Amino acid sequence: MRYIQGTDLKVDTETAVALGKFDGMHLGHQDLLREMRVLRREGIRSVVFTFGVSPYALLKGAKKFLLMTNKEKEVYCEEAGVDLLVEYPFTDEVCHMAPEDFIRKVLVEELHARYVIVGSDFCFGYQRRGNVALLREYEKKYGYETRVLEKRTDGDGREISSTYVRERLLKGDMEEVSKLLGRPYEASGPIVHGRQLGRTFGLPTINLAPEEDKLLPPKGVYVSRVRLDNRVYGGVTNIGVKPTVSAEGTMGLETFLFDFEREVYGEIVRVELLSFIRPERKFASLAELEAEIRRNSRTAQDWLKEKFSH
Repeated sequence: MRYIQGTDLKVDTETAVALGKFDGMHLGHQDLLREMRVLRREGIRSVVFTFGVSPYALLKGAKKFLLMTNKEKEVYCEEAGVDLLVEYPFTDEVCHMAPEDFIRKVLVEELHARYVIVGSDFCFGYQRRGNVALLREYEKKYGYETRVLEKRTDGDGREISSTYVRERLLKGDMEEVSKLLGRPYEASGPIVHGRQLGRTFGLPTINLAPEEDKLLPPKGVYVSRVRLDNRVYGGVTNIGVKPTVSAEGTMGLETFLFDFEREVYGEIVRVELLSFIRPERKFASLAELEAEIRRNSRTAQDWLKEKFSH
């Protein structure tokens, strides 16, 4: 898969292009990708097209609310069989581009779009004047076909969106987040050195320093699974600053893995956050902390056994 962050696309075949924000790759996004794969065949390549975060949004701190880092999105698209992932820079020129200019210059001349796949509420172009009706209006002129998918809804009829996912995530409702995503919410990156305090308890842990722009659920302890070296391990993860043992206040994810004792510093790990156990808190002693870790581990093991042993 090619991953392009810029405007130099250099596409030389016809494409099926899915347009959207694609933050989180929730069930609605997956519908677009599924339609795109149906249209993909010999001579037609699949393209996921999204915009980078706008300068205005960056000023408002939007980058710190991403459900997926760029690397996580790249990995997801590659695993989904996407041919090309485009993150088009949201420059001032792009911001002021007329909708027809976007269709002609980007979709037709640069991406050679044969099919354009969007959600029913998709808008684009200057002041969001472009929409589904406009895409369909220019189909014959520019030689593409528009495929429009209705919004996916949850069991209560609410539309599934990245905003909805963030809302549940910030409440720590990881089971509901998993339903909206169609998979567990995860944080990924290289394993870094920690204080190695868990070794003194006989409970060695792995530490992940999340990227700055990654949105995390509330500080606390979570049932987790860890994907490492093409294997899956059960675990219990603390998100926070570890107030009992550290005064640094640095956010991180520390995970105790069941039945795991290997040196894995520097390796890429994917930590799936499955269920909230308790908020982060400071303990009076290391002995109390150790006892709590063991209690949380039993809780996590019971949860995983109930969910995945059938």
